[in-house]
Amino acid sequence: MILCCGEALIDMLPDVNGKGEHVLRPVTGGSVFNTAIALGRLEETTGFFSGVSNDGFGRKLIADLEDSSVDHSLCLRSDRPTTLAVVDLSDGNATYTFYDEGSAGREILPSDMPAVPGNVSTLLFGGISLIPEPCGSAYESLLIENSANHLTYIDPNIRPNFIDDEDKHRTRIRRMIEHSDIVKVSDEDLSWIEPNMDFNATAQKWLGHGTSIILISRGGDGSEAHFKGGVVKAPAEKITVADTVGAGDTFSAGFLSSLNGQIGLGKQALASLDETVLQRALAYANKAAAITASRVGANPPRLNEMSGDVA
Repeated sequence: MILCCGEALIDMLPDVNGKGEHVLRPVTGGSVFNTAIALGRLEETTGFFSGVSNDGFGRKLIADLEDSSVDHSLCLRSDRPTTLAVVDLSDGNATYTFYDEGSAGREILPSDMPAVPGNVSTLLFGGISLIPEPCGSAYESLLIENSANHLTYIDPNIRPNFIDDEDKHRTRIRRMIEHSDIVKVSDEDLSWIEPNMDFNATAQKWLGHGTSIILISRGGDGSEAHFKGGVVKAPAEKITVADTVGAGDTFSAGFLSSLNGQIGLGKQALASLDETVLQRALAYANKAAAITASRVGANPPRLNEMSGDVA
């Protein structure tokens, strides 16, 4: 099982109603939630852990997990409100304003972290759940405490407008990267995490700390994977972009799904990495992300939409 640990929230997407009025449409989202949904739709055995509200939005989050066959039994339910993210779209690119004070997702403690079930091979973290307290410390401790015996994946998905203490968050992300087998970043993430280093120096630093794969998603310019054997690149799919909401999260799901289909997931499986494995995984991830970007909102593909492609 791949256990996705992090935020579940409601994206308030700009829309136009039948009267031509500009409105906000609530849809389920959150970086880690989106990845869990995408993995479930790709028919990977997937679990999700987060603080989830008992309110109407929280019930919708749980219903969507169930619809995509994601196990939510570890979720910590409470009567606190659901986090809201108001989305602004410009040329298909999304920026976010978060409303998170006292939310069900934010107010989980290190003591609330679950015992990881024995059938879990992989733990995935990322998104805004790593920023605020107390949940940021809780997820950090969960990753570090389980990194020795599980494959660990982090997508920092930096949102600068949500970060009050940049130095503190950089320090946390760097610690988590040191304990992660796979790190997925965008160009913007890279320049934020290591502002005084060029990419090649950053990649060598992270690989030197024990990271096995560094993934870089560059949108329409494709993606690449850096590992100790070199660099592998894959072009982006040619599509008409509706918006980019959830595309990077789906990329993570596609990559892990392909890796699992080829060599399995777990620390021992990483010994089988080579350029062919990574090339196929990048291509599969790019296709999954492209399908998401071709339609409005975070709506990852189901496995039958990936037909014709070998994971």
